[in-house]
Amino acid sequence: MTELVAPFALLPEGLGWGGLLLLVLAAFSAGWLDAVVGGGGMLQLPALLLVPGMTPVQALATNKLASVFGTATSSISYYRSVRPSLRTALPMAAVALLAAVGGASVAALLPVEVFTPIIMVALVVVALITLFKPALGAVTKLKYRGVKHVFLALAAGAAIGFYDGMIGPGTGTFLVIALVGLLGYDFLMASAQAKIVNFATNLGALLLFIPLGAVLWPLGLIMGAANIAGSLLGSRMAIKRGAKFVRVLFLIIVAALIVKLGFDLWRDANGAA
Repeated sequence: MTELVAPFALLPEGLGWGGLLLLVLAAFSAGWLDAVVGGGGMLQLPALLLVPGMTPVQALATNKLASVFGTATSSISYYRSVRPSLRTALPMAAVALLAAVGGASVAALLPVEVFTPIIMVALVVVALITLFKPALGAVTKLKYRGVKHVFLALAAGAAIGFYDGMIGPGTGTFLVIALVGLLGYDFLMASAQAKIVNFATNLGALLLFIPLGAVLWPLGLIMGAANIAGSLLGSRMAIKRGAKFVRVLFLIIVAALIVKLGFDLWRDANGAA
């Protein structure tokens, strides 16, 4: 069994100042990407997994600590400028937080690779619909009202929150997909609400990891500061440029997720051969 890196060590053994700089750059870029449309975990988590001696659970936990700061920052920025509907975002966030705790607690029990083909197919469908329906997400046009709207928001929050606790990468993107395609928000408003929910899912998973002693606090706080800076820049850029800009970047991130998942499937298939 791999020995855990000391939680309060300034730097993990084997990680020099050059490596720390790369982690800070990854955290800044992840904060920017998450603030605009989600997907920052594709940058930040793989960077942490490359740290010598760090176990996967420590990488996941430290990633969540850094991400909590970034999503909190972008949530505040969006709320001040866009004024997202808290009647949708807060119940969705509460359910997502609880689901994320559940997802994190069973992460080691379920074969995650089973979900990869399903997620990839869903992403391809979403990308095609978004690409060939330019009006989708251009303006907010809610599909449902009242109880049905809230029920669908809660169901989406629970499913995506569980996914974030169990697997993680692409959570913000999936939240935007649900808020645009399922509920009818425009891309900018969807991104604003997604940040509030994503903050809750990060916090939920972190609440499980802290008692395990898996969080590398000094490293996570340093990366959290970089995440804040990236989130401030990304949220301001998205607010300034509007829904069309967010839609274009959304398509790019979905395409990147499809390529990554496709590569993972190919690698696993060849590894098993």
